[in-house]
This record gives sequence, structure tokens and C-alpha cells, in this order.
Amino acid sequence: MERKVTFVQYGCGKMGKYLMRYGIEKGAELVGAFDMNAAILGKDACEIIGNKWPETGVKIADAKTAGEFFAQHHPDVCIIATRSTVAELEDILTACAEHGVNAITTCEEALYPWNSSPELTKKLDELAKKGNCTLTGVGYCDLYWGTMVTNFMCSQANITKIVGSSWYNVEDYGIALAEGHGAGLTIEEFNKTIGAYNDYSSEEIRKVVESGEYVPSYMWNQNGWLCSRLGLHITSQTQKCLPTTCDHDLESSTLGFTIKAGDATGMRAIVTTETEEGITFETECVGKVFDSDEYDKNEWTLVGEPESTLICNRPATVELTCGTIINRIPQLIDAPAGYVTTDQYPYNIYCIKPLNEYVKTK
Repeated sequence: MERKVTFVQYGCGKMGKYLMRYGIEKGAELVGAFDMNAAILGKDACEIIGNKWPETGVKIADAKTAGEFFAQHHPDVCIIATRSTVAELEDILTACAEHGVNAITTCEEALYPWNSSPELTKKLDELAKKGNCTLTGVGYCDLYWGTMVTNFMCSQANITKIVGSSWYNVEDYGIALAEGHGAGLTIEEFNKTIGAYNDYSSEEIRKVVESGEYVPSYMWNQNGWLCSRLGLHITSQTQKCLPTTCDHDLESSTLGFTIKAGDATGMRAIVTTETEEGITFETECVGKVFDSDEYDKNEWTLVGEPESTLICNRPATVELTCGTIINRIPQLIDAPAGYVTTDQYPYNIYCIKPLNEYVKTK
């Protein structure tokens, strides 16, 4: 592509400030920015990016006007950094698809929604094909739970089980995510709500997930992504959500109150996936309000010959999520029309040159 990639930022919060800066620094042109927060509407995007960033000339507009903007300006890409489920993003993803705007989102379920919201994903896929654009979900999980794992597997003689664990501080991601992990609930409240489906069979849990009655953990979608990437066929998949606790009170700036000792500080969600090919996945995500000595970490063990473990301590999860998204943009633009998950993409690359120099087909 000879001209610059043009992009808009939809959601200008904690992630948005990095996504806008990283996109501009990679040679893309920010042409629009949208949010629902009345306190920042009308401000130049530079005020969100911070660190005395020069004015961009782009004012934060009401999220409700995004569709009108797409119709008039036709940006190449819309970066969406707001909510965690595809259902919550249906309106903006539909607007992108109808106006032929490629969309890439931090939404965790969006990485592989085919095994959690298949009907909605199919609907969005059809809309995107009609609009000749691509919709996808990308983030930290795309590499650290995905392509890093599948690449790591290439050195093994055989594998019988893949065990994964990822810890993250829910304080870094806003109130919706913290509440979704049960932070601040009593143990009784947690078990009646988030943990209510722990004893469901594979078929029972699949039905409530696909009906929208229950939102599974991130590893539910991740295991689906890994199996799709590896060509494995799932025979069963179950999930257990267990509360995490602390023996003393913890202050939560995100929730705006103190979590009492013994109450839930968050959630440990364990997903077990069995496959026809004999490889079992036991993966967990631990999202909680961290104590002073806790930190983000990512660990994957391949059980087989040999047994190998890969550990990444203290990853800058927010920045890595945003960097992964920006580097995926050329592949997003080049991808076939439809809802295309990144298990179908080439391995991501670090873009040294401006993004447009990596775009091949559109």
C-alpha cells in the first residue's frame, strides 16, 4: 500500500492511549477517535495519549456517531478497545462490517468466538463478507497463549498434555473485568453465580455457553483457538471457576472499596479440553486483585518427550496486547473478508517499517 494506513480508535481508555500512540509511531494515520465517556469528548487525542504528545487534530467524538463517520471517511481499520464479549460489541462490529471497515479488537472472547457465540459470529462473518472487510480479535493471548505455544511445540518429539497458566491483575483492566472475575464477592455469592456451573458436563456447559446464559473464561476460547490452529478435534471441554482469596483486606482502586479478608479477590478458571488425537489441554487464567508480592506471569508446560516448561514473569500485559494488535494490522487488511480468527493468520511479525509497507493485497 503506497499511502498510510488510516485508523480510528474506538474506546479511548487504558488501552486506547497505547493503541493510538503505537499506531501513529508505526506510520499509520489516526483519523478518528470515539468513546462513551462524556468527560473526554471534544478533547484532542493527544490528551489521552499523554506525555506531552503533540496535537493530532483528532477530537474524541461520541461513540454513537462512529457509523456516520465510517460512511463518510472509510478508514482502513477500526481498533476496538472496550468490552470483553462479542455480544457487547455487536453494534460496533456490525457498523464496521456494513461500512466495509476492517475491525480488530482487544475483546477477549473475540479471539475465537466460534466455540462460545457461534450464531452471532456467523452473523458477523456474513455481514463482513458482504461488506468485503475483516473482523478479528487480537491481544496478549494471541501470542502468549497462542502462537508462542504452538511454536514451542515444534521442538517436541511427542506431546500428551499441554498445561497452561496465566496470572493478571484485574486492577489493570477496569471495573467490568474485575466484576466479571467475581472480585469483591463473598465466597457464597461467588459459588452461586460464577461457580454455579462447575459440575456441568461437557454437553451441558456447551449448551449454556452457546445460549449466552453463561460467559466462559478466556481459556475456553483459547483452547478452541489452539485446537483449531493445530488441527485437533475436540471431544469434550469443561470448566471450573474457583474463587481466589487473601488472608487480609485488599484495597481495590478499580472497584472503589476494600475487599475483606476471605472474600473473593478474583477467579481461577480452569478449562480441560480432550481431543481425538490424544492431546489434553489443562489451562487456567487467574485474574484477581493482586497482593503486594504478586505479579503477572505466564507459564506453559508441554508434557511428553521431553517435558518442557516456558515461563514469562512480569509481562507488561497491557502494552504487549496493544503492540500485538498494531503489528497484526497489515495481516488484518490482507486477510479474506469475514470473521477471521488469528489461528488462520500467518505468524505475526514485528513491523520495523511503516505499516502500509507490509500490506500486500488491498
